[in-house]
Amino acid sequence: MLKGIPAILNPELLKILMEMGHGDELLICDGNYPKFGCPERCVRLDGHGIPEILDAILKFFPLDPYVENPTILMAVLPNDPYKPEIWETYREIGKKYEKDGLREIAVQKPEFYPRGAKCYACIATGETALYANIIIKKGVVKE
Repeated sequence: MLKGIPAILNPELLKILMEMGHGDELLICDGNYPKFGCPERCVRLDGHGIPEILDAILKFFPLDPYVENPTILMAVLPNDPYKPEIWETYREIGKKYEKDGLREIAVQKPEFYPRGAKCYACIATGETALYANIIIKKGVVKE
């Protein structure tokens, strides 16, 4: 155990976060996300939701300030009336750690899945909210 590190960030995940460099992307996927959209490195956190994981990660993980949209969300399918309430939760978490928030963009599944598969790693969660998948691009540590 270490002081000040959330218990949800297990040793395997901490190692991955430390290995990641500027511009590397991390996929945090919901419980319905398909395996073909995941990179080879995958940490399972099945008993947890994405908001608590995102909150723990963003305490230590700077978003890339050199790109317009360092956060990618999976867009709602055309003709689907669903409004992803979880996105507002993500935005609130982002505001806690980033002065400009998440600066997100939503992309459709045909673009999101290949991008997710190319990420440095993924975190597979037990999140049940629809359209909850998120990709974050690592920035630089300036301290």
